[in-house]
Amino acid sequence: MAYFKRSRCPPVLYLSVLLPVSGVLCFSELFFYKEPHNVNVMRKDPVILDCQARGDLPISMKWLKNGVKVVENDRVYALSNGSLYIAEVESKAGDKSDEGFYQCLAQNKYGAILSQKSRLTVASISPFEIQPVSAVVQEGSVARFSCKISANPLPIITWEFNRTILPLSTERITVLPNGVLQIYGVQQGDAGNYRCVATNIANRRRSTEATLTVIPVTGAIVPRKPSIIAGPQNITASLHQSAILECVAIGNPKPIVSWSRLDHKPIDVFNTRVLGNGNLIISDVKLEHTGVYVCRATTPGTRNFTVAMALLTVLAPPAFVEWPESLTRPRAGTARFVCQAEGIPTPKITWLKNGERIHSNGRIKMYNSKLVINQIIPEDDAIYQCMAENDQGSILSTARLIVVMSEDRPSAPRSVRAESVSSSAILLAWDRPLYNSHKVIAYSVHYMKAEGLNNEEYQVVIGNDTTRYIIDDLEPASNYTFYIVAYMPMGASRMSDHVIQHTLEDVPLRAPEISLTSRSPTDIVVSWQPIPAKFRRGSIVAIRLSFRTSTENAINTLELPGSMSEYLIESLIPDTIYLVRIAAATRVGWGEQSAWTSHRTPKASNIKVPLAPELHLEPLNCTTILVRWQPSPVNRASIQGYKLFYREESQQERAPIELRAKDSHHTIGGLDPRRKYHVKLLAYSYIGEGYQADQTVSTPGCVSVRDRMVPPPPPPHHLYAKANSSSSVYLHWGRPAFSSGQVVNYTVRCNPVGLQNASLVLYLQTSEAHMLVQDLQPFTKYEFAVRLHVDQLSSPWSPVVYQTTLPEVPSGPPIGIKVTLIEDDTALVSWKQPEDPNVVVSHYTILYASRKAWIAGEWKVLQREGTLTMALLENLLPGNVYLIKISASNEVGDGPFSSAVELPVLLKGETANSKVKHPDGSTEAKAYFEGFYHLDQKSMTGIIVGVCIALTCILICALILIFRSKARKSSAIKAIQQSNSHLVHVADRISSENVETLTPMMTPNFVDTKGGTHLIINSFGPIKQNKQTKKKWWPFNYKFRKNANKSKTQQSLHTTCAYQPGNTVLTYEKESPMSPHQPSLQILFGPIGDSEHSNNSEGSHETGDSGRYSHDETEMTHLSSVSSSASSEPPSLKPFIEYEQSPVSDSPHFALEVPSSCTLETSNQMCTPPACRL
Repeated sequence: MAYFKRSRCPPVLYLSVLLPVSGVLCFSELFFYKEPHNVNVMRKDPVILDCQARGDLPISMKWLKNGVKVVENDRVYALSNGSLYIAEVESKAGDKSDEGFYQCLAQNKYGAILSQKSRLTVASISPFEIQPVSAVVQEGSVARFSCKISANPLPIITWEFNRTILPLSTERITVLPNGVLQIYGVQQGDAGNYRCVATNIANRRRSTEATLTVIPVTGAIVPRKPSIIAGPQNITASLHQSAILECVAIGNPKPIVSWSRLDHKPIDVFNTRVLGNGNLIISDVKLEHTGVYVCRATTPGTRNFTVAMALLTVLAPPAFVEWPESLTRPRAGTARFVCQAEGIPTPKITWLKNGERIHSNGRIKMYNSKLVINQIIPEDDAIYQCMAENDQGSILSTARLIVVMSEDRPSAPRSVRAESVSSSAILLAWDRPLYNSHKVIAYSVHYMKAEGLNNEEYQVVIGNDTTRYIIDDLEPASNYTFYIVAYMPMGASRMSDHVIQHTLEDVPLRAPEISLTSRSPTDIVVSWQPIPAKFRRGSIVAIRLSFRTSTENAINTLELPGSMSEYLIESLIPDTIYLVRIAAATRVGWGEQSAWTSHRTPKASNIKVPLAPELHLEPLNCTTILVRWQPSPVNRASIQGYKLFYREESQQERAPIELRAKDSHHTIGGLDPRRKYHVKLLAYSYIGEGYQADQTVSTPGCVSVRDRMVPPPPPPHHLYAKANSSSSVYLHWGRPAFSSGQVVNYTVRCNPVGLQNASLVLYLQTSEAHMLVQDLQPFTKYEFAVRLHVDQLSSPWSPVVYQTTLPEVPSGPPIGIKVTLIEDDTALVSWKQPEDPNVVVSHYTILYASRKAWIAGEWKVLQREGTLTMALLENLLPGNVYLIKISASNEVGDGPFSSAVELPVLLKGETANSKVKHPDGSTEAKAYFEGFYHLDQKSMTGIIVGVCIALTCILICALILIFRSKARKSSAIKAIQQSNSHLVHVADRISSENVETLTPMMTPNFVDTKGGTHLIINSFGPIKQNKQTKKKWWPFNYKFRKNANKSKTQQSLHTTCAYQPGNTVLTYEKESPMSPHQPSLQILFGPIGDSEHSNNSEGSHETGDSGRYSHDETEMTHLSSVSSSASSEPPSLKPFIEYEQSPVSDSPHFALEVPSSCTLETSNQMCTPPACRL
């Protein structure tokens, strides 16, 4: 309760300030010392509603009941201290009942104040709303009974077993205060009759009896996953009350129940306790307890669990955040009072003046939580109260406005006159004030609509040089009230007398909204709604209907009286599209015609289909339309559902929205302001689609934003989305601070990300700052946005947040399980994902155990990530048969385990011809053999085919190499025999200056071990090989690598020659693909002019030559360079050139033996022996 504090003025104050100011600061305030509170009484009992006020005397008191003054009599009267006394409380229906809301009103010379509301209720208890139901429960399980009853005050719930009172809590029995009875570990002795007993001060009621039947357990108890048979329900609790969240879980072994919050905040341990085997009770509920609570039932020692959750909403009475302060203002000034309150639900702010409600009208405006008084007059001097009220209670705060008067001010303007100029203009004229008119510096013209409440007052300021003014922004055919105020430097005059004037009519701005239906295949019923007043602009005197078929241009026109709202067009063609439009007229003339609206008449054969439903369209705001309908009262066909179509005028029709037969309304959101939409609705049955109902509707404009130039409210902030389950998402957002004292609504937009069909976007309405969006698709990414609506204003959409719904728990186990023994004690198990394509697997659980361990219940557990589909089972003991089963899990829960697969692990020496057995009796081939992985039939077939192809290719290549090797050997022997005699003569005739040219140049590719003739030639001819030299291949290979490295070093230094005396070297060159028939001298000389490829090769006698002649064009270049350096070609070279041009393609190379006494010098990268013998 808010009140003024009495204060004393210091004596110095009277000496330092003027009297009016001191009177403002030190007035005697009026406040309540005691206020009435809510009370429950028994019928015929007396009651006192206490209310006492303090302030300057005299103080008068009166009482109000539901806003109306209480009439005192012998039974109901006020006491001397102001309290209200009721001798015998009555609870009869109607006005004779004393139940209701009471307030006391205190008044003194400064004004009046109103107390908070006090609710008087008569104690009562109603019949049971929910009766306990008989149950059949297996022995050892859980039995649950519940009852529900409404009573005031709240009743105490107890239970009776066979007419004997049960204790509230034992080891096995739990009685919850909300009327739930839980019996754990049911025994045969628990069988019997149970009933609920509710008691309060008014009466005691007993429910009907419910029978509990206990059936014995037969057979072995099988393990069972945990399940919640009675989960928590969404609950709303008032501040400081208790909240009960029930959770009953069953399973084998008995599950462990735990609680947590979805937002991961800690649960208040001081005000929270667990009752029974998992019920959460929060005593002394506070605002911070609001949230989503999660009950989790877990099998002991495993990760098997299931969850259930519910939202706890805590209601709170209003509490002031900002209070209004007393003000002192001069006449014609402006006073602003601010008041803000918070609570759940959001409190509604109401302003009172001297105990009476204020309406926003004219000078007095209420913006959100502010009260603004313009052009203050003496009558505004009063006590003002801000009342914040919601379902949980009401509070008030008081402030006073004191108006300071000035003596030297002009009188009011006189003889105010008004004359209509047009449909939007009125001429206003007046006379100057009678007194002090020479001090007037300006006039202000005030005007507003004369009819209705909460009208806004407009003001225009003009100079003092005129007494006439035309106001030209008025609405046609409307009454306006005017008054004028004169201003001077010291203040303003009183208001002039008010004058009311009516603007002229104009043509309608808009055509009526029409609706089209058919009662038969040959008619159309055209009905229309009245045009809104601001678009009507006068009285409608006539209606014009025009219609035609969609294929013809001839138009039929009908003119009807303006009082009609429906017309039947008959004698039409069945199954034909007709176009209809409408126009309205006032006394001034016709307005614009509407756009053509289409309607198809039913087929002549559609007699048994559903008739057109009765359609009603209502714009909720500038972007949302509410579609409501009800089946035709004469409809006899069964309805299977509805199809709703809508489109913007002149746009293509959207895909239909499928609705259920039980639906009666649908909200269309995401529309554009100030647009006309065409809506069509039809019902369908098994026979076909029924008659359609067509109607047009226009979305309103956000008038306050455009016309009043008021900025739109900010969107909700801090939008938060959290996946609640696989089909729901919890949304929470912050409410803008400016709207704390206003009633606001929200529109929530929800759609899957990447949605192309705009008709599937979901729009939800709520007045709370949170919402649980349900009926969503599992594991789907959604986007959410929220906008705010207040006082015909709509905010922009909030920033979009994205949230993916949780996946569903895997409904089936992994498939295709295969086990492979890859080592004596190690097995590889592989599997495939569950068959459900939408399931998401975060990890797999593999259980395996030998038969002995399985009997003892000792399973080994492995877990693998959801991306892996295989695992190794290690440390297996030979001689055992292992059982393996796998389950898929995700963050929501665990799926079922697969059937167990048997894997025999054999002892060493046993054969591997056993089978892997499945529990269903089927077998499959053993998945292992001597350490090799199991391969399926397709893989084995592919491998066999590949190996056969590879062997075939190898065999063909081997045959080709053998054939070509024989050919080279035979041709080489013949060539040697023919040219051996020429070789000696050539060596003797070569001059010393040409010896350099004949020095063999070695290439790095001179060794070839892939084949050859095995022929070595020196200056004496071919050398026969010893077959034992083949044993020197590995030493030769080693020396070859060593000499190769040595050659690279010599190549980099360029200071020594690669040739050593006394060695015989074979040359080798690659076959050129360019020109296979070009002659070359590299048979004798190797690559001319390149000494970097020379090598010292010991053991070259053991190598064969498989090289080919080089036919590269560059070799001809080398030949020409050699010829030019020798001045002339020696005649002894001709046989060699002719030999090289012979068709023999695979002849062996020649070797040049350099004697030991021959020395080599390095010059231009070539070795030149000064005196060497060939």
